[in-house]
This record gives sequence, C-alpha cells and structure tokens, in this order.
Amino acid sequence: MIFARSFVRRVTIPAPTAAPLIVFDGMCVLCAGFVQWVIRHDRDRLFRFTSAQGPLGQALYRDLGLDAVTFETNLVVIDGIAYGKLAGYIEVMTRLGGPWRAAAGLKALPAALGDRLYDLIARNRTALFGRRATCWTPSPEIADRVI
Repeated sequence: MIFARSFVRRVTIPAPTAAPLIVFDGMCVLCAGFVQWVIRHDRDRLFRFTSAQGPLGQALYRDLGLDAVTFETNLVVIDGIAYGKLAGYIEVMTRLGGPWRAAAGLKALPAALGDRLYDLIARNRTALFGRRATCWTPSPEIADRVI
C-alpha cells in the first residue's frame, strides 16, 4: 500500500539508535543534498541518517508498505513514529530550531495540497536535479551519524 497522503505511523527501528533518523534516497541528488543541508544546520548533531537503499532503509520501507524501489518519500523516524512526505520535512525543520521552525506553518496547508506539491517534486526530482551514479557516502567527520 502506498500512502497517498502525508503520514505518521508507528514503526520499530531494527537498529541501535534512539536519535531521530532520516531515511533518504542516496542516489537522488535532491535527497542527498537535503541530508547535507541538514548536517550543516544540525548544530546539536540531533539527526542520524541512512539510505533507503541500505538494509535498514529497505526494512522500514517494506514495514510501512512503501515502494522500496522508487522511494517516493523520505522518511523521518522520531521516537518510534515514522513521518513521510511533507510531515517528515516539517518534523526535521522544526527540530532544527531557530528560523527553521517557521516550517511548522506548512501544517496549515490542506493535506491534499501539501501532498500534491510534495508528490510533484518527488515525481520530477530526477529530471530536475539528477541522479547520482553511486549512493551518497558521508565524509569521515560525519560517518558516526550514518547508519
């Protein structure tokens, strides 16, 4: 089952991290770029990261009934709750604090509109931003934050 709307679902993480986890398409330039942006702005080193192509990412996508090949949404897992689509983006931004908390205002968008915008970008992300030949790999300075 593919979730048609932003979603929030309970999930069990089969990995040793209690930190908020961002699961992203490591081949997607936009997705990997977002992760790099979060790393630069996450001064408290709150988030951990894993690619959707890896074992943990694959397990989470399958457990949530999501397509584990096309990765139509990034996932954000916080305290055992998985957030997808726009809801995931909002969770990341608000937890970064500072001016990024303003993203919470996106919750005011009707879900159908927010999801349509998210899906439009997700469907066209490769055409707009490109695809990597290999999965994104972290620098040694942040390798401890990647699962």
